[in-house]
Amino acid sequence: RLMIKQAAEAGADAIKFQTYKAELITSKHSPAYWDRNKEPTSSQYELFKKYDKFWKKEYEELAKIAEEEGIIFLSTPFDYESADFLEPLMPAYKVASADITNLPFLRHIARKGKPILLSTGASTVSEIWKAIETITEEGNDQIVLLHCSLIYPTSLEKANLGMIKDMYNKFPEYIIGYSDHTLSEHVLDVLPVAWLLGAKVIEKHFTFDKTLPGNDHYHAMDKEDLKKLRAKISYLREMIGSLKKGYTDEELCARKFARRSLVARRDIKKDQIITEEDIIIKRPGTGIPPYLIDFVIGSIATRDIFEDEIIGFGDFRRPGQE
Repeated sequence: RLMIKQAAEAGADAIKFQTYKAELITSKHSPAYWDRNKEPTSSQYELFKKYDKFWKKEYEELAKIAEEEGIIFLSTPFDYESADFLEPLMPAYKVASADITNLPFLRHIARKGKPILLSTGASTVSEIWKAIETITEEGNDQIVLLHCSLIYPTSLEKANLGMIKDMYNKFPEYIIGYSDHTLSEHVLDVLPVAWLLGAKVIEKHFTFDKTLPGNDHYHAMDKEDLKKLRAKISYLREMIGSLKKGYTDEELCARKFARRSLVARRDIKKDQIITEEDIIIKRPGTGIPPYLIDFVIGSIATRDIFEDEIIGFGDFRRPGQE
C-alpha cells in the first residue's frame, strides 16, 4: 500500500508488480544470475520462495488500492494461472525478458487481446521478431518493445541506450521503451537519455526503502528520485521546444537589428552608377539584405546617398527604368 501511494504521489503513471510461485517459475537447481554481493542467495528457487507469498486475493487488493490512488495497476505474470486471474485487474500485460522465447505463454497472453509490453533483455533481433510474430498471429498487434539489459545491476557502460534507436529502425511500427536496471544513483543520468533517444515507456524498479533486503531494492528508485526524474524530463521537454526549424517571436528583434543590410561606404551622388566599392554590408538588417547586392550594383542612384546611410529600394533604379 505504501509503495503504491508513494509512486502515485511522485507522478508515476502505473505501478507494476510480479506474480509468481517459485515452483512454477524455476526448478530447484536453477543457479543465481544476480550480484551475489547484494543478494547472497545462490538458488533462484530459494530466492523466489522467499517472496511468493501473494496470490490472487492479494493482487486483487493491490489493484483496488491502485485504483483508489489513481494509478494504473499492472503485474507481470510468470505462469498461466496468474496470467488468467490478473486479466480483469489490468489494462495491459507486461512480459519479462526471460519469457521472450516462451512462445506458448506469449500465445496464451496474446489471445486475451490486451496491449503487451515486452522486455527484450538478452535477446537477439530474430528472437524479438519471433515473439512479435507469435503475438500478431493471434490477432494482437498492440505491442510495446522495451530495450533492457538483463544485468543486475547494469553498469552505465553496459546500458547500451543506443539500442533504443536501433530498435526504432528495426521495428518502426512499434512503440519502443526502456526497462532499466542501473543503480538508482544514476537515475537522473540514464533515464533522461533514454527518453531523449525516444523511449516512450520507461520502467524502473521502485521502493520506499533502498536498504531493504532482496535483489531489487538496492537498484530501485524511490519517491524523491521519481519526482526529480519527472522534473528533469519536463525541463528537457521545454528545452527541446519546437521540432520544426524556424524563428521565434522572441528572436524578431535580433533578426531585425543583428542582421546586415547594404550601406553606403561613401557618399553616392544622384544619377551616379552604384559600384561594389560604393557598398559595405553592415548592421542593422532593416534595409536591403546582402543577398541582393548584385541587383543593386550597376543601378543608378535616384538621390544623394550619404556615407554610412542604409540604402533603401527607393534610392536607386535599374538602367532603363524611369
